[in-house]
Amino acid sequence: MEAKKNSPYLNNKHYKPLVSKESIEENGRNIKYIAIHCAATKPSMVVPISRIREWHLKRGFNDVGYHFYIRRDGLVEYGRPIKTTGAHVKDYNSVSIGVCYEGGINEEGEPHDNRTQEQLKTMLRLMIELCSHYPKAVVKGHRDFPNVNKACPSFDVKEWCEIFGIEHNQ
Repeated sequence: MEAKKNSPYLNNKHYKPLVSKESIEENGRNIKYIAIHCAATKPSMVVPISRIREWHLKRGFNDVGYHFYIRRDGLVEYGRPIKTTGAHVKDYNSVSIGVCYEGGINEEGEPHDNRTQEQLKTMLRLMIELCSHYPKAVVKGHRDFPNVNKACPSFDVKEWCEIFGIEHNQ
């Protein structure tokens, strides 16, 4: 995946990156994928990453499985450091970065792309940054990995990348 080189985010001198240079430089992992997830939470639910962390610990994880979590207001909450293997796509954790957004189902519990405008903006910024650091990484939705039988992330990641001019290398 390759981000646009003339991105207004990357070329703005007042831009504060979402991904620190230190987290990239310290990372010895071979990142091949950026996996997008939804938290499978209803619009009426307020679910910070601390709650996701509790859920994951109860499932036997040693921490929250994701590296980045995008709240409904567009705020990024940080999970595992990038240098630490995630727990979000079976058989692909060691070669991927996990990005999750708050939402993904409607009030009836059915899959629904209910990302807010703030989440969409932040997700685009984050993908541009991650793809600039990992230009060969393939961006995929959780459901697009082999042997995954879920609707997660409740939208078509490949189409979303095409709409926003992000080459996804798929």
